[in-house]
Amino acid sequence: MTVLVDNRQDLMEISEDMETLANKIVKAVLDYEDWDDNFEISISFVDNQEMQDLNKEYRNIDAPTDVLSFSMLEFEEDDEGFESDLNDYIEEELPLGDIVISVERAIEQAGEYGHSKDREIAFLLVHGMLHLLGYDHEEKADERVMFQKQDTILGILNINR
Repeated sequence: MTVLVDNRQDLMEISEDMETLANKIVKAVLDYEDWDDNFEISISFVDNQEMQDLNKEYRNIDAPTDVLSFSMLEFEEDDEGFESDLNDYIEEELPLGDIVISVERAIEQAGEYGHSKDREIAFLLVHGMLHLLGYDHEEKADERVMFQKQDTILGILNINR
């Protein structure tokens, strides 16, 4: 498993501890979802302006958001077993996708929710990873499933408010 970290903002230092946490989160999500770890994941930390530009370009929404995920895998409705079948044939790491986090929004949301910046970034990383694995929250039932998984994974990592 390779986690590439790209810091393109200057509001918060992305320390070695944060990079270690990012690796733990990626591994925890893959383990929780019973995926092998033969993937490469890119995590970029940006400011609101860059996030707004990306959100406008890829989602046609002209506003910043907290996290965007760009999966390199395509999922179909009934793709059970997809990942394990893939691992049987490929021995090198595949790009799973890119997660982009607005540090500016993470700082704002940490204040709104009353927890640390690191906890908010951890939440956004878990959220982004679940998107890379094919989860979404377009429908209420899907949202419940995804949010329950987020809470469970954060609990496993002992990342609390």
